[in-house]
Amino acid sequence: MKVGRFQVMATLQAARAKELGLSVTAAKSWGLNRAIFYAAAKRGFKEKRAPRRNLNEVEKRPLLKTRNTYFLGDEMAYFSNKGRRLYFTIGGELQTGSDFKRQIERRFGETFAKAWKESLGIVRQYPKETLLSQSGFFEEVYRPRRDELASKWTEITES
Repeated sequence: MKVGRFQVMATLQAARAKELGLSVTAAKSWGLNRAIFYAAAKRGFKEKRAPRRNLNEVEKRPLLKTRNTYFLGDEMAYFSNKGRRLYFTIGGELQTGSDFKRQIERRFGETFAKAWKESLGIVRQYPKETLLSQSGFFEEVYRPRRDELASKWTEITES
């Protein structure tokens, strides 16, 4: 199957969240949530403006969880707990580990572990400040390599 930008975004966002301290389960929920969010935004998705945090707040508390919002750096997402696990939501729908497997990992077939390892290596090349910044992550980590990774990861799934 073809690996597209959606899968690249989800995988890199999950690696980013894991590197910043979330569990693998919560990180994959974050990754899928952000991929859905960006795909919806690209199509003109209208959502009420998310609260923003300034650099000083981000530096003091890089991960911040309030009643129903969670900040990873300066980027906000809605969340819900299911048992003891943290899952992110869009439109009231949880993004779970099984959703990540179905929508992301399945595209990679047997090669997801290799792509996951590579994505962790990529995000570890960047300073924490870049990973804590929504625009920094998008502009410096994701955008420059999204098409290259989509092509490369598609190729490894087909070989």
